[in-house]
Amino acid sequence: MANIKSAKKRAKQTIKKHSKNLARRSALKTSVKKVLAAVAVGEDVEKTKVLLKDAESKLARAKGKKVLHKKTAQRKISRLAKRVAKAERAQSK
Repeated sequence: MANIKSAKKRAKQTIKKHSKNLARRSALKTSVKKVLAAVAVGEDVEKTKVLLKDAESKLARAKGKKVLHKKTAQRKISRLAKRVAKAERAQSK
């Protein structure tokens, strides 16, 4: 353990930040899984789009908070949107 006051403070802050980032990452994964599950089951397109919007906002927030790299977040958003669009086209046929 650190002996210097500032080092002790940094250690506390790191622990707090780590737990917040862990929670954010977990919520992010859950929202992405919900979108993928909705597409796989073939749920209503409107409901799937609502889930996609929620996942997009969580990815953007994670990007802003530096939980994810910005290009990783954009790639995930793009791939999710492509899947939803493909499901929408399949359902409209």
